[in-house]
Amino acid sequence: MLERHLSLPAPVDLGVDMIGVPKDAEVELDLRFEAVMEGVLVSGTARAPLAGECARCLDPISDEIEVGLQELFFYSDEDASEEDSLLDGELLDLEPTFRDAAVLALPLSPVCSDDCQGLCVECGIRLADAGPDHRHEKIDARWASLQGLVTENDNDQEK
Repeated sequence: MLERHLSLPAPVDLGVDMIGVPKDAEVELDLRFEAVMEGVLVSGTARAPLAGECARCLDPISDEIEVGLQELFFYSDEDASEEDSLLDGELLDLEPTFRDAAVLALPLSPVCSDDCQGLCVECGIRLADAGPDHRHEKIDARWASLQGLVTENDNDQEK
C-alpha cells in the first residue's frame, strides 16, 4: 500500500452552468494505492475550490468541494471490460474519475445563502436590497384601456 498527498491543477471545463472548479485551480488529492489481484485500487479524497454565481440573485459565490474517489485500474484488457480503467505501464489517469465525482457533487442551482430572496421579477433589483415595502402596481391587462378614462373623468369633476 502506498499513500500520497498531491496538489495538481484542475482540468479545463470542470463544472455545470452556474458553478464549477476554476481552470488551473489547485486540487488537493489524498490518495491510497493498493495492489489487488486484478490491478491497482486507488481510493481517497479530492478537494477543490468552486466559483460561480447564485442561481437566485446572480451574485458571485465561492465555496469548496470535497469528493471521495475510488477506482480499480486493471493490469490487462483480459480482466477489464470496455468501461473499466487500465494501467498504462505504471501510469494511471485519475482525471475521468475525479471529473465524474466532482461534477455529480456540484449543485445544479447554487445559492449564496439558504434565505436568498433573488431578484424582483418586475425591475430586477435584489430583493434583499429593496426592503420589505418593495412593490409594483399591477394593472389587469383587460382593464388597462379604462385607466385613462378614470383619470379624465376625475379631472372633469374637479372643474
